[in-house]
Amino acid sequence: MNEALAFLHQYPVLLCSAIFCARLLDVSLGTLRTLMVFRGYRALSAFVGFFEVLLWVTAASQVITNLDQWYLAVAYAAGFAAGNYVGITIEAKLAMGRELVRIVTDNPDVCLAKELRKHNYSVIELAARFDDEKDVEILLISESRKRIPDLCRLVSSIDPSAFYTTSDIKKQFQVDQLLNTERPLINAGWRVIGKRK
Repeated sequence: MNEALAFLHQYPVLLCSAIFCARLLDVSLGTLRTLMVFRGYRALSAFVGFFEVLLWVTAASQVITNLDQWYLAVAYAAGFAAGNYVGITIEAKLAMGRELVRIVTDNPDVCLAKELRKHNYSVIELAARFDDEKDVEILLISESRKRIPDLCRLVSSIDPSAFYTTSDIKKQFQVDQLLNTERPLINAGWRVIGKRK
C-alpha cells in the first residue's frame, strides 16, 4: 500500500485521478447505502458502508496530509460532485424496493381500475369527492419500482386526464397478515392493544 502511494506521489496526475476515482466510488456507495437504509436493506447497507468508509479514509488522508498541493483538494471535491450524480443514476437503474402509486380519476367513460387489472396490476378503489363538487375515484397500487414507468405510461394512455403521484414504501404487509384474527395487531408486552375478536 505504501509503495503504491509513494509511486502515485511521483506522478501528481495519477494521484489526482486516484483520489477522484476513490471519492467518486465512495460517494456513489454512500448514496446507495443511504437509499438502502431508507428501504430497510440493513445487511446490504452495512456491507456497502464498510467499503464506502474504507475508500473515504484512503482518499481523505492523502488530501489532508498534503494540503499544500491544492490540486488534490480539487480532485477530491470533483470526485464528491461526480459521485452524487453517479450514485443516484445507479440507484435509479437498480430500482430497488416498491412504490405506492395514487391515481385520481374523474373520467366516467373509462373504468381505469378494470383496465389496469387486465394488465395484472392489483388495484384498490376508493370513492371520493373533490371540493364538494365532483365525484372522483382514487386508485392505490403497490408495485415494484421497475414496473412503475410502464404503469405510468399505461395510465396516461388509458386516461390522459388522470392525476397520479408515487411515493416509496419502506415496509409492506400482506392483506392476510392484516386480517389475521389469531395474532394481535400490536404486542405491547404484558398487555395487548388492538386485538381482533
